[in-house]
Amino acid sequence: MSRTVDMTTGSPVKHILTFALPLILTNIGQQLYMIADAAIVGRGVGVKALAAVGATDWCYWLILWTVTGLTQGFSTFVSRAFGEGNYKRMNQTIATSAVLCGAIGLGLTVLGMLLAKPLLLLLNTPADIFDGAHTYILTMIAGTLIVSAYNMAGSILRALGDGKSPLIAMVIAALLNIGLDCLFVFVFRWGILGAALASIIAQGVSFLYCLNCLRKIDCIELAKDVWKLNWKLVKQLIGFGIPVAMRFIVVAVGGIILQSSINVQGSSFIAGYTATNKVYGLLECSATSLGLACCTFLAQNYGAGKFSRVKQGVRTAVKIVCVLAVIVGGISILAREQLLRLFLNVNEAGGAEALAHGVRYLTIMVFWLILLYLLHVFSNVLQALGISVWAMYSGIAELFGRVFMAKVVIRWVGTDALFIAEPVAWLLGMALLMLPYFHYRKTRLGNEKLPSGNGTAGL
Repeated sequence: MSRTVDMTTGSPVKHILTFALPLILTNIGQQLYMIADAAIVGRGVGVKALAAVGATDWCYWLILWTVTGLTQGFSTFVSRAFGEGNYKRMNQTIATSAVLCGAIGLGLTVLGMLLAKPLLLLLNTPADIFDGAHTYILTMIAGTLIVSAYNMAGSILRALGDGKSPLIAMVIAALLNIGLDCLFVFVFRWGILGAALASIIAQGVSFLYCLNCLRKIDCIELAKDVWKLNWKLVKQLIGFGIPVAMRFIVVAVGGIILQSSINVQGSSFIAGYTATNKVYGLLECSATSLGLACCTFLAQNYGAGKFSRVKQGVRTAVKIVCVLAVIVGGISILAREQLLRLFLNVNEAGGAEALAHGVRYLTIMVFWLILLYLLHVFSNVLQALGISVWAMYSGIAELFGRVFMAKVVIRWVGTDALFIAEPVAWLLGMALLMLPYFHYRKTRLGNEKLPSGNGTAGL
């Protein structure tokens, strides 16, 4: 039997940290293989190839995080049902989530393939990297259904308290991706296309591993009757998933507008910005992992009606991420140039200039890292409490921050505005997450209630 964890009893600190650790390792490993992916492209193909991949970042981020937002929302419902001990509802939720995820993934694939080229043109993608960017984004979009399935399977495992199986799946994906990267780029000379294919194949294999883990969990019984769509459940799942996905969508729209301002700065600037964003993904790992751990802990306890543990869990998560932000930020400042050199060859034309831009961006970002960490915690808190619509409002605030910096402030401070845009977005987004939590805490989390009648009951 695969591992599940009941978080409704025992130390909140222990549960959150124990569950977060494999998630942190999972995310770090995932970022490391993405870093290896970018490093192989940057070193093996060149600065322009890295810039081509970077020019598509926000476009693919839009699709990827739409799927991720939906799966996070759906899995929160799974976690609540598990916390209640309502396994029938849990199995119905898993089956319905899988159907919805497949349908949405297919729709995003078709839409993405149709809009890829017009979007790259709209983003002012430089002519010298346009073909490479178009090849990369089309290949990645073609694998959306595979990525959707992998995300859904991993999210369900985490919702049931199993953080170790997704970690193993990531290790499989990382090793396979790096191996295929080297084969496709260095041996077959497939360039950017090879890097994209390696990522999709690796995630497909990892999905199969996660699926096998789900089959071994005793309380998961996906008989024929649970696959019959319950439209009330569909409505509730969409009500959970769409606000979370919408937050990521509006954040991505802001990022796409920001990317249009970045793309006119030239290939060296794009390459430096892209290299820093790869490091940024690594810095973000602890925050996303603790946010997900916090969400699982809170959702299970909310489903069980243990509100005092919900409040205790939030306080614990906030303290942990504040300490981590200081530690991670300090290490990043000391090693910023060495980290960026992993992607950039300073002896190549434009390499030294790209490094200078990257160092500047990373330095600015790291000083405000605590805002990003708190943003992730409170986004997951509201998701667990079922008021994830505020995550969408938070995303709108982030959108405003990025657009304002990229289109208005840039006139006065130059390209530094493109670097400061991220911290400004984090600050605005975090403010719109913390305020509703403290209001909800005061008005709705005052008393314990019986497990019956809450969470997923009544579906």
